[in-house]
Amino acid sequence: MMNHLIVLPILIPLFAGLGLLLKREGPALPRRLIALAATVALLVCGVLLMRESAGGTIQYYALGDWQPPFGIILVLDRLSALMVTLTALLALGSLCYASAGTDEEGSNFHGLFQLQLMGINGAFLTGDLFNLFVFFEVLLIASYSLLMHGGGKARIHSGFHYVALNLAGSALFLIGLGVLYGTIGTLNMADMAARAPGLDSGRLVLAEAGAMLLLVVFGLKSAILPLYFWLPRAYAAAPAPVAALFAILTKVGIYAILRVFTLIFGPQAGSLANLAQPWVWWLALATLALGGVGVLSSRDLRTQVAYLIIISVGTLLAGIGMNSIDAHGALLYYMVHTTLITGGLFLLVDSIARQRGKAGARIVRGRSVQQVALLGTLFFIAALTVAGVPPFSGAVGKALLLQAATPGQQVWLWPILLSSSLAAIVALSRSGSTVFWRASGNERSEARDNNGDTPGIGALRALGLLLLIGASPLLVAFAGPLSAYTEAAADQLADHEAYIQAILERDRMEDDS
Repeated sequence: MMNHLIVLPILIPLFAGLGLLLKREGPALPRRLIALAATVALLVCGVLLMRESAGGTIQYYALGDWQPPFGIILVLDRLSALMVTLTALLALGSLCYASAGTDEEGSNFHGLFQLQLMGINGAFLTGDLFNLFVFFEVLLIASYSLLMHGGGKARIHSGFHYVALNLAGSALFLIGLGVLYGTIGTLNMADMAARAPGLDSGRLVLAEAGAMLLLVVFGLKSAILPLYFWLPRAYAAAPAPVAALFAILTKVGIYAILRVFTLIFGPQAGSLANLAQPWVWWLALATLALGGVGVLSSRDLRTQVAYLIIISVGTLLAGIGMNSIDAHGALLYYMVHTTLITGGLFLLVDSIARQRGKAGARIVRGRSVQQVALLGTLFFIAALTVAGVPPFSGAVGKALLLQAATPGQQVWLWPILLSSSLAAIVALSRSGSTVFWRASGNERSEARDNNGDTPGIGALRALGLLLLIGASPLLVAFAGPLSAYTEAAADQLADHEAYIQAILERDRMEDDS
């Protein structure tokens, strides 16, 4: 009997999104309530899926009861459950903030927001590479419109580059899938993992070429060097709640690299074993280094946060390049931390910019913010957390990664990772002192900001900020159980035979009966 809970992270945002698109006229309150209710339901579903997967059993949901390797399947394991829950929590914080008024700056915000959640969750749950492509396209189509929500020259210009690059990536994705299907004969991940070690020498070169094409595509999605130059401009131009949700988009690419190149092209894949890890390791270190340079050179708070995401991408991909269970467990803990905190920073920067008048998010002297104590405290906590200063969650995640490195890897990882952390501390210290201490005069904004709203952040914006930035002390308080879960998820990811048997053996048993 199939567990229908597995399909709910796709069905909930699908039906909510379609309903919101059909009823996009009228007062905003009903749309906000529907969107918030759907997102809360998604979060509850994610928590239930984590509890369901905690025992270590891998389950799948066969749509239309078409059994693998021929049908469309959704797979539940510890990793996919963690990513669905993380997405729902990030979305809830972003949606609370957007419901304070940002959602009304353009049309169809809530419907597109839910459809993007559907695409993200589908990418995390799918057990088939072609459907990974399909869900990639769903989330990208929604993200194109959300990026340009509210209009403006900067958003349209950034959106054009974002669309062009992702269309090129989609074309490469299809070519890579075609090559792999022609050589391996299937796109079901479990079936590919079972067949890859037995490929004859005549197909190995083509299979390797197809795999490397996928690495390029996933590298573009995750924003690894030299494919990250689109990200700072696009994320800085996006509306704050959209940019906060976009913090999970790079993690979709990182998840795809981790899943595909551990399960299908992992150590058990014979001549195709560990294709990506050497490339990912060196490119991740270069991404880390240049991300630190970008943070130091930023002249705008939004761009600075975008480069902090680049640093986090380099850190996460370095964990993949280290290619060990301990490193994978550490990167999953760090992924939870960095996704929530960088998402919260985008919201916080928007709140600061709303209270600074013409200075906005630029790192220059300007009018003092009205709620200097609240925003200053949140900025201080977020800055220390994202830079990895003890005792916050960033320090725990980075310590776990540094501890997982082998002596040969420590020579490279320790100086580069710690230098990027130092760059983040220096840059954020400069930004904070400029914004909160070097105000031009003592007067504060008393009337309205550039968007016509009252300067105070309000209850909904405050709730969104606290949900995301306030996660840091909770991640430290529950570091033991969470790191135990991520280590178990990494151990399960490395157990290729268990995954293959869970997906394919049940079908064989039913055929035999």
